[in-house]
Amino acid sequence: MEVVSTNVKTWQKHIEEADQVLKHTVTKTPLHYDRYLSERFDCQIYLKREDLQKVRSFKLRGAYYAITKQPKARIQQGVVCASAGNHAQGVAYTCQELQIPGIIFMPTPTPQQKITQVQFFGGAMVEIRLVGDTFDEAATAAKQYAVLQGLPFIAPFDDPAIIAGQGTVAVEYLQQAAEQGLTIDYVIAAVGGGGLLSGVGCYTKAVSPQTKVIGVEPAGAASMTQAFATGGPVTLAELDKFVDGAAVKRVGQLTYECVKATTDALYTVPEGEICQTILDLYSKQAIVVEPAGALSVAVLEQIREMIKGKTIVCVISGGNNDISRMEEIEERALIYQGLKHYFLVNFPQRPGALKEFVTQVLGPDDDITRFEYTKKVNRGTGPVVLGIQLKRASDVHSLLERLSDFDTNFIELSKHPSLYTLLV
Repeated sequence: MEVVSTNVKTWQKHIEEADQVLKHTVTKTPLHYDRYLSERFDCQIYLKREDLQKVRSFKLRGAYYAITKQPKARIQQGVVCASAGNHAQGVAYTCQELQIPGIIFMPTPTPQQKITQVQFFGGAMVEIRLVGDTFDEAATAAKQYAVLQGLPFIAPFDDPAIIAGQGTVAVEYLQQAAEQGLTIDYVIAAVGGGGLLSGVGCYTKAVSPQTKVIGVEPAGAASMTQAFATGGPVTLAELDKFVDGAAVKRVGQLTYECVKATTDALYTVPEGEICQTILDLYSKQAIVVEPAGALSVAVLEQIREMIKGKTIVCVISGGNNDISRMEEIEERALIYQGLKHYFLVNFPQRPGALKEFVTQVLGPDDDITRFEYTKKVNRGTGPVVLGIQLKRASDVHSLLERLSDFDTNFIELSKHPSLYTLLV
């Protein structure tokens, strides 16, 4: 299928064709009314629960459809893909279902939970290769391998069949909204490479043109925002890989054109806000999301006034979160809220110094969460890596004043990224 036009009616036809292929393969995920978020933001918020998909993300849709669009004789030799996790799971599931070989390239830092899941879904039909530090490096290796072996490369986002498959999310939520008598004012979806936002944007604008489409990126990986600013896809010089499902250095040309044509607004969300959203969704609604899956909800605070009284669909794009990351997620959330701080403080090397610090510097509601001290021989003072958690973010100002009285040369590690990375 060759689709280069951004005409939404053309895309509507292709997406509806994809829906017919996928409806007996993928789960029709629910569109849930969320009372907690609706009351918090004074609007009607519905969550499209792609975290409940068979592979716990929307990526199965595009992967399965793109593979089935290949000639049968060709895919019997195998397929190749590159992915930070969710696309890989979709390809792996498809390989197992269709009994075809799959070679899956993943970045080396990919969470173990996602690697394990890819192997689980693909079984004996897939081989996983960990290559490079980023998705883009893994993708380069995968494309080279596919060319050398003469195998089809199943792109993660910049492919018409992938976009059409992802667009079936919109087919479902628009049907579900109609069944519930809803008129959707806003649809919010995450942006990584842009496949999901392209698909839902094109289909939504074709069927419900009055609905506003909003895309959301992590602040440390805002490749679509940068493409908008420069008039086309560019490669980011730096990339924060924390939101691994959306950490893409360069969006696709086709996805850029589709998003540009159908998206009403793009927003970026700090990684700390994403972490807080993950914790809120888990604690308040018992919903487990990965960082990319939280993006559509994490942006709501920024657009609170705009969405007041409106009907919103937030696409929860995935729930493949590694439980071992929860400690880091909580830490990032606390730092973002201004409740946790790290310092390098010089302590006098004498008995009673710590007691003096606790008495004179710590506030009544402050807590020491980290204390690392190495005694220096023949020195009057020794450096301490100190973590302090506050009850209220506003308490930091008085804490800094008391710290300065205790050690005029203390270092606030958040202002020194290299030191923070080394010591914390």
